[in-house]
Amino acid sequence: MKYLVINGPNMNLLGTREPDLYGHESLDTLMSTLTTWARGVQVEIQWIQSNHEGELIDAIQQAASAYDGIIINPAGYGHTSVALRDALLASSLPSVEVHLTNLAKREDFRSRTLTAGAALGQISGFGPTVYSLAVIALNEHLEN
Repeated sequence: MKYLVINGPNMNLLGTREPDLYGHESLDTLMSTLTTWARGVQVEIQWIQSNHEGELIDAIQQAASAYDGIIINPAGYGHTSVALRDALLASSLPSVEVHLTNLAKREDFRSRTLTAGAALGQISGFGPTVYSLAVIALNEHLEN
């Protein structure tokens, strides 16, 4: 299996942005750890991060020809981007939405995302573990 992991705006600031909330690990370290772990379950991970909505949409649209599934942390765009939701819906790929923090414990406007309804499911609140849980969820979905 081969999955594309898409990380949205401000994820490049992990490790320095609100470390009490998001942790001290950089996105590069988090993705390196995930990539290594995923190899152990026969999954190849490629990942991108962008602060630009159009780049995320382009990645989703291009993913169908190269990947078996998408793991997406839309970050703030999850709450605002109908276009990102539409791209996920138009994609032929199964996707899982992830968030490092528990959205239900955050500000009211963060409790719901527009993009979650376009995914198989949403995993939030378990820090970096959400990414490996998403790999497991995609694997189980695709095996069935």
